[in-house]
Amino acid sequence: MHHQLHRRQFVLGMLAAPLAIRGALAAVADARLSPWTPGCLDIHHIATGRGSATLVIMPDGTSMLIDAGATNNKLDVSAAPKPNAQRRPGEWIGRYAQRHLRATGRQQLDYVLLTHIHPDHLGDVDDASPRSAQGDYRLSGVTDVAELLPIGRLIDRGAPDYSYPAKPKGTYAENYFAFVKSRLQRGLVVEPARPGSSSQLAMRSISDSFGIRVVAANGEVWTGSGEQARSMFPPLASLVRADYPNENVCSIALKVSLGKFSYFTGGDLTSYTFDGELPWLDVLGAAARVAGPVTVATADHHGMFDGLSADVVRALRPQVWVIPSWHISHPDMLQMERMLSQRLYPGLREIYATSVMTENHLANKRLTSQMHSRDGHVVVRVQPDGAAYTIYVTDNGDENDTIKLESRHTL
Repeated sequence: MHHQLHRRQFVLGMLAAPLAIRGALAAVADARLSPWTPGCLDIHHIATGRGSATLVIMPDGTSMLIDAGATNNKLDVSAAPKPNAQRRPGEWIGRYAQRHLRATGRQQLDYVLLTHIHPDHLGDVDDASPRSAQGDYRLSGVTDVAELLPIGRLIDRGAPDYSYPAKPKGTYAENYFAFVKSRLQRGLVVEPARPGSSSQLAMRSISDSFGIRVVAANGEVWTGSGEQARSMFPPLASLVRADYPNENVCSIALKVSLGKFSYFTGGDLTSYTFDGELPWLDVLGAAARVAGPVTVATADHHGMFDGLSADVVRALRPQVWVIPSWHISHPDMLQMERMLSQRLYPGLREIYATSVMTENHLANKRLTSQMHSRDGHVVVRVQPDGAAYTIYVTDNGDENDTIKLESRHTL
């Protein structure tokens, strides 16, 4: 699917962004994604149709999985499982990681970072979910991944007790806490994200050109100075229980940088403030302002209505948006308007989604038809000097990594 730009929009975009030279966007027939090579940064947005999962392979082969979603939603509201329903989503994610980590020579995940405690980011369970051979918990999402691959460090928003601002409830949360307990009993690392830190998510080798910053976590946002962070949330004692911060606004946000290239992602962070009644809920806005502008960004909270405010879009202003979509409501029409808006920031941009349901596309066709892709794994491959990158869309109907589309960019 090619983005058909109005001629005037194209000319204005090129005049406004002369340094962002966009390469040819092309459909590719029967080519397979080549393996990661040393020095490159790979960011794989994995499209299972069941939640969010992103594999990052750093320039020295250090690896990180951001989320491993696995929802139990029915097909009337959720995309069909991909490649198929013969395996659980977490198994497909683990197998995807195994496949792409072979090039690094290491069959393990150095980091697994869970942005927040929701099923579409860490895995849902029920009585039919199989039990782990490694501990007293069931397999789904991240626990399925852990069954297939060793995990060096597990990082989330609230370890070890998750009491602030409120401990999540539900079968999926209890199962995750049992997984955490099992890891700790086995002497494995579980730790909370450190807002502001540029050293917590580090490569094994030292690099002056590559880094990952924890921009936000648990309502704390990096100040832009050193590794200091400030809290967005007011004292809980000043709030009624119904206004306590929820899991989404506690999400972890990251900025990944290599040379001129930068990438922002923030789980399910939102900017909606109940029309100004609770301004401190705009954690995404604060994170975007301190992180942006960037080259590539995710449309956080799956492109839902409460994600990208106009201010967030102006602050991030990426060349490429990636929507980690899977539900009938992903993406929202206003979110698409903002991502495409030449008023909020000028220049060409591309939008890719992992799984847009037919019903959503039919309802929002005026906008979703302008996406470059609505289904498939979205892979960002950055060259070692950080001066060029390529977007690949690969087929999620099997495990062959067949390229459906590619778009090359020079910074």
